[in-house]
Amino acid sequence: MRKLVLSFLASGFIISTGSAQTLFTYGNNLVTKQEFLRNYQKNTLNKKPDLSEPALKEYLNLYSLFRMKVKEAEFMHLDTLQSIQRELENYKKQLAKNYLTDADVNNKLIREAYDRMKEERHVAHILIMAPGNMNPEDSIVAYRKIDSIYQAATKKADFGELARQYSEDRGTKDRGGDIGFMTALQTLYPFENAVYATETGKISRPFRTQLGFHIVKVIEKRPARGEIQVAQILVATPKASGDEGVAIARKKVDSVTSALKKGMSFEDAAKKFSDDRYTINEGGVMPKFGVGRMIPAFEEAAFALKKPGDVSAPVQTEFGFHVIKLIERFPLKPYDSLQISLKRAVENDSRAQTARDMYLTKIRNQNGFKEYPANYEALVKRLAAIPDTGKEANTFKSSDFENMTQPLFELAGTKFTQRDMMTFADMITRGRLMGSRSAVARDLYTMYMNRVVNDFQENKLLDENEDFRNLMTEYRDGIMLFELMDQNVWGKASKDTVGLKAFYEANKAKYTWEPGFKGSVYKFKDEESMKKGLTALGKKNATDEDVVKAVNSDKVADGVMIQQGRFEFNRFKDVSSSDIVAGKASKAVKNADGSYTVVMAKEVFATNTPKSLEDARGYVVAEYQDFLEKKWNEQLRAKYPVKVEDGVFSSMVSQ
Repeated sequence: MRKLVLSFLASGFIISTGSAQTLFTYGNNLVTKQEFLRNYQKNTLNKKPDLSEPALKEYLNLYSLFRMKVKEAEFMHLDTLQSIQRELENYKKQLAKNYLTDADVNNKLIREAYDRMKEERHVAHILIMAPGNMNPEDSIVAYRKIDSIYQAATKKADFGELARQYSEDRGTKDRGGDIGFMTALQTLYPFENAVYATETGKISRPFRTQLGFHIVKVIEKRPARGEIQVAQILVATPKASGDEGVAIARKKVDSVTSALKKGMSFEDAAKKFSDDRYTINEGGVMPKFGVGRMIPAFEEAAFALKKPGDVSAPVQTEFGFHVIKLIERFPLKPYDSLQISLKRAVENDSRAQTARDMYLTKIRNQNGFKEYPANYEALVKRLAAIPDTGKEANTFKSSDFENMTQPLFELAGTKFTQRDMMTFADMITRGRLMGSRSAVARDLYTMYMNRVVNDFQENKLLDENEDFRNLMTEYRDGIMLFELMDQNVWGKASKDTVGLKAFYEANKAKYTWEPGFKGSVYKFKDEESMKKGLTALGKKNATDEDVVKAVNSDKVADGVMIQQGRFEFNRFKDVSSSDIVAGKASKAVKNADGSYTVVMAKEVFATNTPKSLEDARGYVVAEYQDFLEKKWNEQLRAKYPVKVEDGVFSSMVSQ
């Protein structure tokens, strides 16, 4: 239902209207020509709106009624309902994300990502763990450690040996830190930046990500190879199988290659031999992939295939032996073709935070942002006093900071205090502090400051951005109208049992059953099930349960499906009406899928018979809703009489 209401407000472009002119009034309220045409365009399915007089009159009738309903919702103060305010606030925050960003910065990040995708880099790294909530003292220790490793690496120490000895990345340390080839949008943005800022054969200076401190060595680089699609036959070697399992798998993969050489199709071989349950039913075909998406040995063997149809020799990886067939190559597409998907990828990538931080910094600089470091340090000191042992270790309440009223920062002349921040902190941490107090304070301060700046700019959008304001107004009108319609029409029709019954009684003649029968319709799985079912139905006082017991067994499940109820002949075509007799099973009719249909009628109705309210409820409720809405519309038109400015209306009509 809500979609129907909000469809009045769908997006579109705006027809030029010139200066604001009053098109019509409803009661003491007015609608301008500009507003009317803007909304008319948004509800026109064709790109070119129909500006004929009949079309405009029809929409004016609909739109004036819509405005009356919104005005009635305001009169009833529906916009003050908590449910509506909450939904509107959530929508505002979602919508604002499209506006609270710097388009130039985003476009640069998208272009940067594409330019980097043109080149793939083979890298190794060394990581010393230092998560964001680590206390400063331990962070310094971690930095000194990575710096000493960096110094050794730049003095000709073997990078791979240093990685094996010191790296805390368990996934790569045994490979000497080797990550393999990578490209843009595959790792954390600071890591990617270091990779693309470092020359081949060189080592980056230490840098930090959310994982800790790294150094990166760029081993080689090459032009992008794009993506490929392959099929594979996997002969798995379980980890616990040992040398014996590898030998068995090697023998099996040799039989695979032998079968392929003798002419067996790759698809058939995959279905017969492959242990990859994800691709076996697809003839081994895998989704397309690019650099860095597969384990290196598999990736290199796949990309080494030259032409579609080429098949590799068996390739051994930690998963077993693979035989790979090249299906198709996909070169890197032009920028214009990838721009939309890249925009989405950048928005979901860690670099999006970079753009966000730059935008928030810009807003702070434009609105007199000022910090009070001494008051921040006082808050950190107070947080440090929270015990980290005992029954209430690492817990706090916002009321504990009631007297801390000194400002932490100000924005546009408004000061935000220590107490304000801790109220925010209590809400998002549920009164628990985990990790170094200074690190937690720094993170909470940054989060709170960003929230304040973000909310400040959100509120400014309503005043400064007409497009944002219009969308918010339209959404507000839509959700109020939904609530109003529910109270006056949809919900009322369902809940007003007295009114519904009276409406049914007044229109009883409309709700009838056409000729038909009441009973059971059996759909038997096959001929054997049908014969068993008919035998059961031939017994005196047979029930549906008797039929199910006769047909189904331990070996046969779902041998029969049963529908019970009232059926009309004109809608029931499975069995001829002449074969349906009360108290007797009909002839079995074979269906196209090999199943059989049989009818056992309890009653047969040769003429129309009245439907009870319960039988006709769906129809009655729908028509009662229409009745209520028409009656309500008449009341609204009487309360808010419409007067159209004929001259302004005529100026919109296109001959």
